[in-house]
Amino acid sequence: MSRLIPLRVPLDDSGLSRQEATALGGPAVPRPLPAPHQGGSTMFDRIFDRLAPHLPAYLRKVEPGPYGGLRFEFAAFTGREKEPAKPDSYYQDPRLTYVPESQDPTEHRLREAAQIILGDLYDQARAEWKAAAYVADLREVVRDAPERWGAYEREAAALKAAYAYLRTAPAAQEWPAALSRLVDAQDRTLAAAVAFDERARDIAAAHYQHLYADLGPDQALAKAGYPGAAGWHVGDGFGGHFSGSLREKVADLIRQQERHLAKVGRLIGA
Repeated sequence: MSRLIPLRVPLDDSGLSRQEATALGGPAVPRPLPAPHQGGSTMFDRIFDRLAPHLPAYLRKVEPGPYGGLRFEFAAFTGREKEPAKPDSYYQDPRLTYVPESQDPTEHRLREAAQIILGDLYDQARAEWKAAAYVADLREVVRDAPERWGAYEREAAALKAAYAYLRTAPAAQEWPAALSRLVDAQDRTLAAAVAFDERARDIAAAHYQHLYADLGPDQALAKAGYPGAAGWHVGDGFGGHFSGSLREKVADLIRQQERHLAKVGRLIGA
């Protein structure tokens, strides 16, 4: 994956920041950074010569982007690797430790730029890894949720039909039996909702665990191989507490149906 990373203090080929070059009467038009290790001794080359021992093995490409930005491309993450972070070797490298600007302006700028570039690189890697970890966690917890959701939808459709039948003339000829079938449909729908909630609870927990990933819940489920999951009623796992379950939704529907039927019974004197 490749993404443009703008340098906070872009450099030109002289090794000066663009701000400094402009202040000294240099050109104000930004230029792309040269690709690393392609001849010459630009500031870019010097930075990456020093950063080379601290770059991750999953880094595949670094390219100059427009207006002083960089594009980083990584091997695809599985989400089961260790979370990307700057290696300890970077902090122990004497060629990258802090040098005051008053002591050596050029060296100060070089090391500052190296810190920014490496920080941006690992920030992007961490974001991509977090997205992959989100998807990997969902693949573990979804399991047979699609089948359970399908079973719920079938029972919910049957419940809807049983309730709608009570409004028809033929239902009056078999009212007790029609009500009995409705109760059966309610029980089956509630049981299917409870079964789906067993998976939804874990899915909701994964959503909460990865709340700050770049992927939204529907995106993450689609990447995990479940594009139809956008229609699932998963509930909320906020703070580790499961709420808004499908069982609650069905139970509320059943209460509405029973209140309506009770009112109908009173009105007809049943």
